[in-house]
Amino acid sequence: MFIRVVYESFRRQRRRKLLAGVAIALGVSVATAMIAVATDIGDKINRELRTYGANLVVTPDADTLDVEIGGVNLKPAGDGAFLKEADLPNIKGMFWRHNIVGFAPMLPVNVTVDGKQVALVGTYFNKDFKYGNDAYQTGVQTVYPYWKVNGAWPKDASNEVLIGEKLAAETNRKTGDTLVVGGRELRVTGILSSGGAEDLQIIAPLAVAQQILGRAGAVKRVYVSALTKPEDELARRNPDSMKSNPELWDRWYCSPYVNSIAYQLQEAIPHSHAEQIRQVAQNEGTVLEKIRGLMLLVTLAALLASALAVSAAMATAIFERRREVGLMKALGAGNLSVASIFFAEAALLALIGGAIGYLAGNLMAQQIGQWVFQSRIAIQPVLFPIVIGLAMFVTFAGSAASIRKAMRFDPVMVLRGDA
Repeated sequence: MFIRVVYESFRRQRRRKLLAGVAIALGVSVATAMIAVATDIGDKINRELRTYGANLVVTPDADTLDVEIGGVNLKPAGDGAFLKEADLPNIKGMFWRHNIVGFAPMLPVNVTVDGKQVALVGTYFNKDFKYGNDAYQTGVQTVYPYWKVNGAWPKDASNEVLIGEKLAAETNRKTGDTLVVGGRELRVTGILSSGGAEDLQIIAPLAVAQQILGRAGAVKRVYVSALTKPEDELARRNPDSMKSNPELWDRWYCSPYVNSIAYQLQEAIPHSHAEQIRQVAQNEGTVLEKIRGLMLLVTLAALLASALAVSAAMATAIFERRREVGLMKALGAGNLSVASIFFAEAALLALIGGAIGYLAGNLMAQQIGQWVFQSRIAIQPVLFPIVIGLAMFVTFAGSAASIRKAMRFDPVMVLRGDA
């Protein structure tokens, strides 16, 4: 009898049930899409933000030391210490090597062009590397993809250079011209526009800067672009304070925090000091948290709208069935029996609407992934029971007030038509 009553309810009130089911499916589909994107968005947004430059810088350890005696700074004058270029491939041997998008060494040298002192910066443009059996390319083309070059990129093993657009205007240089720097002829292959200090610099292969400076294999600093996760309480702890706790240390070391990657960079490059470019790293975490917060608000709004629609549909459906409720009570049905029928109908609606909403949400998530990130969104299997649970919650929350009202129907009043 119970099953027949539920079946007859769906058969006789198809439009009401369809309206409630559509409301559940719509709300759940939006929730599914937002949850799926939010759980898979970290790496994708991180990769998008990596197009705005490096988030870590490695410098010689000696450059971070300040030696003072009697208030007098005894730090050696001059350019200080240097890193060894031969140590740079070790970056691809560290634990989080696959999170390293790229790195670019820098060696600035002061040179004279047309009687004017300018900065020449040696770096990698797109240099081939090999570490073990793995081959890869890295340089400023990877770390700073927003650099715009009017012309062609120089080759790393050449005397070709880029000249910043402002410096090119001041010295009246264009693509194809020759610069005489330190007794060497350097051919300009392109005009660089970066919106930064590089617009007033000459960007040359690292080997050229080393030759001009007279320091073979020297590197002043290394800019690293790495995929990281936002900081939390564990990320902000001092690494030295965790070494006494192996479990805590492993959690920190094996998490892609910007500080743990910086620590591993120091291990990979001897006598170095690595730190985050704090403004860049903090902004990445802020952007990610704000996007996730916005998605949470959209999810809550969709579920609330769904609950309100279900509430309206169920209230109308129960009002139309008040005589049926009155008859069941007159025949001896208790409040629990009446409520169980309506809750069973709500549960069935939640299962059907939740399943349809889950499928629609998957399609919506994939469309968002293609439109925004040009890649697929990975849907975790555990999301299905979560979505069904949300559908149940929304349906029961929307139906509870109407079912409670049905339980208070007076059978005498209802059957007489007074209610």
